Amino acid sequence: MKTSEIQELSKAEILERIQTDQDSLLRMKMNHAISPMDNPQVIVRVRRNIARLKTIIRQREINTKQSS
Repeated sequence: MKTSEIQELSKAEILERIQTDQDSLLRMKMNHAISPMDNPQVIVRVRRNIARLKTIIRQREINTKQSS
C-alpha cells in the first residue's frame, strides 16, 4: 500500500489495518518457522507496511499538536 493511499484513510481504518497486518505477520512468522515460505520477502513487506501505517498516525498526532 502506497503512502498516498494510506493518507486518504481515517485513523480508525489505519488502526484496523495495523491490527490485521500484525495478526497476519505473526501467522506468517510462525508458518515460516515450521515450513519455509516460497517467498519470505512477504514478511518484510508486511512489516514495512505496518511501519508506514504507524508513521502516518504519528505524523497526524504531531500535526494536531502543532496546530493547537
